Amino acid sequence: MIDIKVVVAVEVHPTEDVDKVKQAVENFFPHASLETKSGGTTSLLIAMTEGKNGLAHLRTHLRQERIVDAARRIFRRGLQHNSFTFYLNKQVAYANRTSFCEPRGESPLGSIKVVVACNDPRDVITWLTAESSRTGLPP
Repeated sequence: MIDIKVVVAVEVHPTEDVDKVKQAVENFFPHASLETKSGGTTSLLIAMTEGKNGLAHLRTHLRQERIVDAARRIFRRGLQHNSFTFYLNKQVAYANRTSFCEPRGESPLGSIKVVVACNDPRDVITWLTAESSRTGLPP
């Protein structure tokens, strides 16, 4: 069994509605525990979840939006020894859509950083990005 921990971090700027930022995160990680840490001019929203169940909504988004191949490339690019990291566009996530982005520059209000830590990240990437049974490939 794979032990999976997902940590999501996103800056909340003073001009943003914290509830909308929370909604952007919950659109992909609805079972995550949320915590806001205030400091300086921005706050930091941290969400944590575990297991494949914690990634199930993300997996569903990838299939519904037919971006499995792009997601696989992005996840592999962020691969490290026991984790992989990727970034989601905050505004697009609020609209309940998936758009990967760079950590800085592509999303005017910043990005949502997602770190998936586990003992076998390649296996988790394979599970997240497996094609659906409608394509004839394993789910």
